[in-house]
Amino acid sequence: MRIGMALPQHGEHASREAIARVAREAEAIGLDSLWTLDRLLRPTRPISVVPGTPAQPLPKYYATVFDPIETLTYAAALTERVQLGTSVINALFHPPVILGKRLATLDQLSGGRVIAGLGQGWMPDEFAVAGVPQSRRGAGMEDYVAALRAVWGADPVRHDGRFYQIPESEIGPKPTQPGGPPILIGCYAPAAIARAGRIADGLNSLATSREGLVREIAIFRDAAREAGRDADALPIVARANAELTEAPLLEESRALFVGTVAQWADDVRWVSSLGIDHVFFAIDGPIEGRLRAMRELRELITPRRPHPARYAPAPRQPGSRPS
Repeated sequence: MRIGMALPQHGEHASREAIARVAREAEAIGLDSLWTLDRLLRPTRPISVVPGTPAQPLPKYYATVFDPIETLTYAAALTERVQLGTSVINALFHPPVILGKRLATLDQLSGGRVIAGLGQGWMPDEFAVAGVPQSRRGAGMEDYVAALRAVWGADPVRHDGRFYQIPESEIGPKPTQPGGPPILIGCYAPAAIARAGRIADGLNSLATSREGLVREIAIFRDAAREAGRDADALPIVARANAELTEAPLLEESRALFVGTVAQWADDVRWVSSLGIDHVFFAIDGPIEGRLRAMRELRELITPRRPHPARYAPAPRQPGSRPS
């Protein structure tokens, strides 16, 4: 089981020093990945996060969010082995040629350690400031992924899509990883999860409940099989928005990844039984507490785990690209 953690890139604890400390110590204690998110702004008005639910103020930490790719580039310079993932970049806000070049540059500078977690975006205010209509979601995401893969493919690059066009061009640098970094799509709606099963290299699932996670995995893998893909070869990375408690919580009332570190470890083992082999933890609070919890978790899951001095990207399994 691979274990990662989110970098402290947003909110009151975000700083150059905190990001550097977490990056270095995460690698030293044997974690496998570091992650960032994408947020353009925090509206001061209440927002309905899920359509049909009451509007409410967004978390204060959205007011200050370091750029996800620049943050990972800084972390790349301080590490040698850990993978560097986005969970997620709201792809539609960034032209595919520009995002493709930025991720390819990071992949080159990091020695092939990038995981490209992409989402469609959900906040109307962000679509407005990005100058992108919300109607671009759905079919636009499929076209976006195709354009991004064209950018990472062999020159000359050309893409003639419904929403994105790239004239025949030479576009570099190319990523270190053959075919580009694996594209994981983070989403919640059943139609979006099914789309990920058809076009993505994997799924970035937000593990909030056992029932929800089981349902999402089934939708993803069923869609992949219907598309003629090797569904079991497509990775699923679970994002755990974890909450730490001092005392154990009753199991019958406990949410997934809420409880003590020992209960987190139990949740990791349960997630592993679903065929997921990579979980990363997004934890709030002071940096020392986050690192202490991750040290304890790493030890509980795989005591005295050796790791190589440098990261070597694993070969992609057959079926990890759509035909």
